Amino acid sequence: MKPNVSTIIKNNPLDPFYPVFDSVEWLCRLLPLGIKLVQLRIKSMPETELRKQILLAKDLTEKANCQLVLNDYWELAIELGCDFIHLGQEDLDVADIDSIRQAKIKIGISTHSKLELERALKLDPEYIALGPVYPTILKKMPWAPQGLDRVTHWKSRVGNTPLVGIGGLSLLRAQGVFDAGADVVALVTDITLNTNPEQQVREWIKLTQPYR
Repeated sequence: MKPNVSTIIKNNPLDPFYPVFDSVEWLCRLLPLGIKLVQLRIKSMPETELRKQILLAKDLTEKANCQLVLNDYWELAIELGCDFIHLGQEDLDVADIDSIRQAKIKIGISTHSKLELERALKLDPEYIALGPVYPTILKKMPWAPQGLDRVTHWKSRVGNTPLVGIGGLSLLRAQGVFDAGADVVALVTDITLNTNPEQQVREWIKLTQPYR
């Protein structure tokens, strides 16, 4: 199915393909295929090792001309010189937004409800993520799948702020998410649980090429 050209956002500052990985090993393996936007989402790791992983991820992504987004660890992002972080709603409860902005770090924010969306918009983030668009096996969530109509509504609210759709996405579902208004599609298990992650990344890059 060919993209509906009328829905393509020409001035989107972010790459439309946004994989999320839980280890630097995935970056080593898949960055050479041409990934240009990636999130490092590491949970439950000793801080000493976490610092090493973040610094290695910075080095790998810089060499690959890829934008690294660090999930959650805003204090380490400031300390280690990262320039983009992703914050969940719980993170916003404790994050020092003024310090983050003073460090010239860009911010992406997760949203799942209208109240969360309004909270995020007040912070003028570099992107707003909506999820889960479809049922997801990544983690248990208290929210039902948002659906494509919610994607369209979110886009009407965020305006020129890039909208990231995440949750249960696949190659077959991606076109509908773009047509509904998303500027970027983020995914995890569609790559990491695939029997051939390299080929799956190639297919995603090919599918999202018209949106670059």
